Amino acid sequence: MNSKQELRRLIRASHPLTKLCRHPRLADAHTVLLYSALPDEVPTQPLLSRLATEGKTVLLPRVVNDTDMELRRYTGLQDLEQGAFGIMEPTGELFTDYDDIDVAVLPGMAFDREGHRLGRGKGYYDRFLTQLPHTYKIGICFPFQLVDHVPVDAHDILMNEVIC
Repeated sequence: MNSKQELRRLIRASHPLTKLCRHPRLADAHTVLLYSALPDEVPTQPLLSRLATEGKTVLLPRVVNDTDMELRRYTGLQDLEQGAFGIMEPTGELFTDYDDIDVAVLPGMAFDREGHRLGRGKGYYDRFLTQLPHTYKIGICFPFQLVDHVPVDAHDILMNEVIC
């Protein structure tokens, strides 16, 4: 490193969100499932806004009861309100054309290189992802969240790829 400017560029380029923004699957996608980040998750707000202004269909999950979530369209910050578990949830139009979802970007407490995901323990994503068998699933995390091994249960849904 010869300068602070070079170091800043390197750090920005290695951020998981930067890597995700450059992902060809995301670039080619028409419909993307994202998440509204909690403080300990990779922040997605800049990407939500960018994809929506690019004309992509952006979806966010909304918890509807103790076991299930639904998807709603995101078109801007005005579509969000605080929901279950303190998560900013969408209020937009309900989306049920699950076969149209090209890419799902998912948070987790931890991931391993084989694509196993450790969630928060409620199973919302694992139950929901059974409805998206053909969607390309990308787990996104900070480097410290990538571990050697995530314990696996029969109902856990594998990621196609993990970006950290």
